[in-house]
Amino acid sequence: MPPKNKAPKDSSNASRSKSNGGGNGKASSNNQKAKDDTASGSAGKQLKPATAIHARHILCEKHSKKEEALTKLRAGGKFDDVAREFSEDKARQGGSLGWKTRGALDAAFEKAAYELEPSSTASPQYVEVKTGHGHHIIMVEGRR
Repeated sequence: MPPKNKAPKDSSNASRSKSNGGGNGKASSNNQKAKDDTASGSAGKQLKPATAIHARHILCEKHSKKEEALTKLRAGGKFDDVAREFSEDKARQGGSLGWKTRGALDAAFEKAAYELEPSSTASPQYVEVKTGHGHHIIMVEGRR
């Protein structure tokens, strides 16, 4: 009987981690959950399939630096200004990657970016993703 008791505990722990962002870390999970709630309410149903997106990102090699950038964004910082300060690539362009078609980006980055609703740098909707390049904070400015 003890193995049966362990199985429900294991499955409840697994379901807890999924509801907290699937293991993206505590800060990521809170932000991801908020973004999921927003997307599932109106954006998830209204987003039309896109063949290209205009994306910006903040790339940080270290998790702690990404957390600092998130703190600035949550305090109302403009995405492009925070990108210039914290991003470790494309910083002079405010993190702009320009228009990217499907298949042109890292798979995890692309999946997250194509699920985002377009927003402005002054009031960004963003998501966090970890790839082989580092920790990304992604926003989308346009879809086509």
